[in-house]
Amino acid sequence: MAAPGILLVDKPGGMTSHDVVARARRALGTRKIGHAGTLDPMATGLLVLGVEGATRLLTFMVGLDKTYEATIRLGVATDTDDADGETVAVTDASSLTSSRVTDEIAALTGRISQVPSTYSAIKVDGRRAYDLARAGEQVELKAREVTVSRFDVRAERHEGAVVDLDVVVDCSSGTYIRSLARDLGAALGVGGHLTALRRTRIGPFEVTQAASVEEIDGAPLVGPGAAATAVLSRFDVTAEEARDLRHGKRLPGAAVRLGSQPAAAIDPDGALVGVVEKRGDDVKSSMNMPEEASR
Repeated sequence: MAAPGILLVDKPGGMTSHDVVARARRALGTRKIGHAGTLDPMATGLLVLGVEGATRLLTFMVGLDKTYEATIRLGVATDTDDADGETVAVTDASSLTSSRVTDEIAALTGRISQVPSTYSAIKVDGRRAYDLARAGEQVELKAREVTVSRFDVRAERHEGAVVDLDVVVDCSSGTYIRSLARDLGAALGVGGHLTALRRTRIGPFEVTQAASVEEIDGAPLVGPGAAATAVLSRFDVTAEEARDLRHGKRLPGAAVRLGSQPAAAIDPDGALVGVVEKRGDDVKSSMNMPEEASR
């Protein structure tokens, strides 16, 4: 059996996230591997995979904020809002000024309403939006509230009739960078799409910590205890309390020791007992880790 933990992988371009999971399953000799959010085939960067018992922790990681580095091409719109799609409009963007670009980027920063890309994995009546779009069906996705806390231009290049922007974006989970490129181009009246996308961070996990696909076999895992305390508050328990939590018992009067919740309950050996929360004045486990997968 593979060791439990969180595996950080730097996905290369051209592979699907499912391809990476399949590679990890073969390399680690287990089917029990899940992920905390996919990347488009064109995109590169950080994938967070849960292995064995640590797959239970992924639910606490899916909603973490993220950082992306991207290149937006202004002057060309595509049907998928990225370079994998077909060009649907071309407009001369050579007269765009940096100040105008900056103004429209500011309007796409903060708490915004965003319509996801038509070619997204969002389900519509049980089917993926991209499957419906590829079948030629009309797809109308509802706008959603997302937060873009940083949208900075690192470089601007005018190349003939197009303008390329290298940007870095900090955003909430569920934000589509392709949609930011589309909406920026639309606001500027020239259209826009992504030509490159790289995810560099998910919550506390950085792509600099990640293994390449070729390095998965033998790559170090973040243990369940370390992973849980990286994304949740820490709640230290005695050996007796750990046993009670694992048996489904409450810890009477322990709520005063609990800070933010949910919290990771850690036993004296540093093992993850599970995830706990307040129940009145008591503390109760909402998710227990298998003992053999608790380190």
